[in-house]
Amino acid sequence: MEVIVDHLGSVQFEVKARHHTIVCDQPMENGGFDEGMTPPELMLASLASCAGFYAAQYLRKFKLAEQGTRVRVTAEKLKEPPRLGDFTISVEVPVELNELHRQGVERAVHHCLIHNTLLHPPVIRTEIKSEAMSNV
Repeated sequence: MEVIVDHLGSVQFEVKARHHTIVCDQPMENGGFDEGMTPPELMLASLASCAGFYAAQYLRKFKLAEQGTRVRVTAEKLKEPPRLGDFTISVEVPVELNELHRQGVERAVHHCLIHNTLLHPPVIRTEIKSEAMSNV
């Protein structure tokens, strides 16, 4: 998997994955133009859409619902070091579920790749490349 992010100027970035493009920006009070989600919002969106995918798959598999699932993810800004924490994933399904299916949806959500990545932090390496260095 790969995304490429290009700085557009000010605090705006263009995010590309495969043939899709979105803009990442900051609110006006942070010097942006508010033309896209912030990086933390994109992270919450990633977790919510991943959880929603697995919940919807479960509901479709058991012929409980074909559409209408809604996921809300919240997180708190924490300090030292600055980060997001205390995530809550709230899944609203468009049908009444018995306890067996409620647990099934919850298990399905826990299969989300993003959810599991956050629970088991990966190794993250940083490489800095410079135009001047590549011309030497």
